[in-house]
Amino acid sequence: MKDHFSRTIQTTITFLITAGVLVLAFGGYFRSASGVLTGGLVSVQYWFASRTQAIQEFLAAPGDLITLRMRNAELEAQVSQLQTQVIDLQQRAGETAILAALVDFSRASPESSYKAASVIGRDPSPFLHYIIINRGSNDGIQRGMPVVTNEGLAGRIDAVISDAARVQLVTDPASTVNVHLRNANTDALVAGSVTGDIGLELISQDAAVESGDIILTSGLGGGFPPELIVGQVINVRKLPAELFQEATIQPAVDFSRLQIVLVITNFRAINTVPLVPTAIP
Repeated sequence: MKDHFSRTIQTTITFLITAGVLVLAFGGYFRSASGVLTGGLVSVQYWFASRTQAIQEFLAAPGDLITLRMRNAELEAQVSQLQTQVIDLQQRAGETAILAALVDFSRASPESSYKAASVIGRDPSPFLHYIIINRGSNDGIQRGMPVVTNEGLAGRIDAVISDAARVQLVTDPASTVNVHLRNANTDALVAGSVTGDIGLELISQDAAVESGDIILTSGLGGGFPPELIVGQVINVRKLPAELFQEATIQPAVDFSRLQIVLVITNFRAINTVPLVPTAIP
């Protein structure tokens, strides 16, 4: 009996507490406490999450660094390859432009036959001015043939082997070219020099040579065909006490950028030296 009464009281107290809690909950009395508790739990969760993430990043950092280095190496290799392709395309574009200009030049002078050649070497001596081309006797190249570009006269073949030839440029100290100044209607001589400059010599004192006059090959002497552009007069030096005038010339060809040239194969130089009279002793 006593035990039954005790259980009845416990049940009643439990029911009253439960009912009280429900009444308080439905009445909104637990909202502030719930908010505080929830905020605290969120803060704790955020703290644990941030620390866990930091630990994961710390542990993964070495692997990420290796991956980044590998990716960086791949990108550098791609950039290097692209740069090589750009340089190759630029060179091809330059060669295409040169070839197109040479084709136009050859079409403008259909009376001549041409053989295109690439420059494969230059004379290292500072006192000589030669280039080596990749055409030789196997291609019909012979000593004395003129060498031109679309800009004008470059020089002439000086020595030949089977697969290559040496070109003496007009800037060489041993080079001389007979020329004609159309505006002044006079002949003269273009000579090279050790410095690589070319000058106009043996100009008659009566000739009215002016800056800007165009210089063409005259064909005299049999060394070059006529009407090839050699250069342009820059300034004239005329002294009354001297027999001839002299002039400084701007060459038509940029010799520092020679890549492809044309050899005039149907021209044969004439050796007129035996016909030049000599003084009788």
